[in-house]
Amino acid sequence: MNALEIRGLTKRRGDFALQGLDLTLPAGCIMGLIGENGAGKSTTIRLILNALSRDGGTVAVYGKDNRALTPLEREDIGAVLDEVGLPEYMTARQIGRMMAGIFARWQPEVYRDYLRRLALPEDKPFRDFSRGMKMKLGLAAALSHQPKLLLLDEATSGLDPVVRDEILTIFADFTRDEEHAVLISSHIVSDLEKICDYIAFLHKGRLLLCEEKDRLTEEYGILRGGTDGIAPAAVCGRHATPYGTEYLVRRSAVPAGMTLGQVNIEDLFVFMAKEA
Repeated sequence: MNALEIRGLTKRRGDFALQGLDLTLPAGCIMGLIGENGAGKSTTIRLILNALSRDGGTVAVYGKDNRALTPLEREDIGAVLDEVGLPEYMTARQIGRMMAGIFARWQPEVYRDYLRRLALPEDKPFRDFSRGMKMKLGLAAALSHQPKLLLLDEATSGLDPVVRDEILTIFADFTRDEEHAVLISSHIVSDLEKICDYIAFLHKGRLLLCEEKDRLTEEYGILRGGTDGIAPAAVCGRHATPYGTEYLVRRSAVPAGMTLGQVNIEDLFVFMAKEA
């Protein structure tokens, strides 16, 4: 079953337009959403949450239109946005009591366990938390009402490498349940390379590609030097360096015996965004 199916999703906000977005996130998987600032990542996540009204297209969460979810079905979605919207004057302990009155499936023991695991003080006001601590508290709350789908907008931003690694482990553990899934946007592409099953590239409101991560690195390579003997359609991007031009090419279209360099996910996005 698919945790998330998006078809032809459109939204115009001022000068920005999300253009016919198609995404499918299977249950049991993690998808990384990559794009520059203003590419449409946050807009996409807010449209999934129905926090923004869409202009066109469809969004289905576990097979049901996101606008038709019951209050209990909405609890299947846990979200941590780029700005964690919790009351500034409340402590983590008080926030836990507040959440117990909001979510029918709130798990106080799970919440307290995450507070300990993420080294969050229970009696410090939220306003005195660092950005990283705020993100961690938002994540603890999102994971404590038995969600099946996690939506994360720059959730690892502001965290040190050790804590980021611990949180990535939490995401991986979360998707051991084959009903669970994660959609995470991040500027830290190395984090997404570690844990994601699928990668989606957004650029100026347009989806450049969405593919299994391992297939991307197998399908593309970097050619240094000229493109003699290669069909123009095989070249997917180019990048000028002080040492010459590098080309992003499809391995299947390159003559046998031609040496290609490995490409990582960040390189792949940069090449494609420059060409788009």
